[in-house]
Amino acid sequence: MKLRAPLLLLAAAILVAAPVGASRAASAGIRACLTDAAGNSGYTYAGHQATHRGHGVRATITAVRAPNVSAGHVAGWIGLGGPGQGAKGENLWIQAGLGSMPGMGTFVYAEIVRSGREPQFILLEENVEVGSSRRLAILEMSRRPERWRIWVNGKPVTSPVFLPGSAERWAPIATAESWNGGAAACNSFAYRFERVSVSHGRGGSWFAFRPGYRFHDANYRLRQLAAPPARDEARVLADGAAQGPAPYAFVATSS
Repeated sequence: MKLRAPLLLLAAAILVAAPVGASRAASAGIRACLTDAAGNSGYTYAGHQATHRGHGVRATITAVRAPNVSAGHVAGWIGLGGPGQGAKGENLWIQAGLGSMPGMGTFVYAEIVRSGREPQFILLEENVEVGSSRRLAILEMSRRPERWRIWVNGKPVTSPVFLPGSAERWAPIATAESWNGGAAACNSFAYRFERVSVSHGRGGSWFAFRPGYRFHDANYRLRQLAAPPARDEARVLADGAAQGPAPYAFVATSS
């Protein structure tokens, strides 16, 4: 899934050139980064898609160091759907996360793509400090199938979003993302994802996220911090009930 307009328009407006004069090792890393980006319209990823479909996804996301964005953007996000993932093959998705662009600090955003409409970008919070966490959730409403809301720190921040054909259709995603803005640039990021969970029912029935497909482009690192429980039926621990990172937890970083 990609952060498209209006976020891309905003990114293009403040695009800056990439620095030059790197060492051989850094140059090799940049070549690997650019090779992957060139094959995916400038987008690269480090994250996971769940093994099963769900009615929602949530995670506590933290930028553990300041992003360095030369061009385009970086983000750590959760979401459902994607390009061509609608019931009729149309673009359809909903996403929320932390992001950063050149000249900006970390912000909290939501992105919604409805069938036949322009993508909607919602800026929810600016100037999030490095190391400060945000609890993000996307959840299908209990008595309103195919209608979704985005939550931040336990509070709804969007009106119900109708995404036709979306009920029980998508396996949730939790990932870091970089887009190079069409420039010869590699951005850096480090996002920690904790308590990554999937709702097995509308309205919230949370179980630990079980990683299936892995997004892992060259020169990025994925490190698991806490595996999901051994038993599928194990519910997500209540807040404060775990010692250390609560499952599912991982860190996604650029090298």
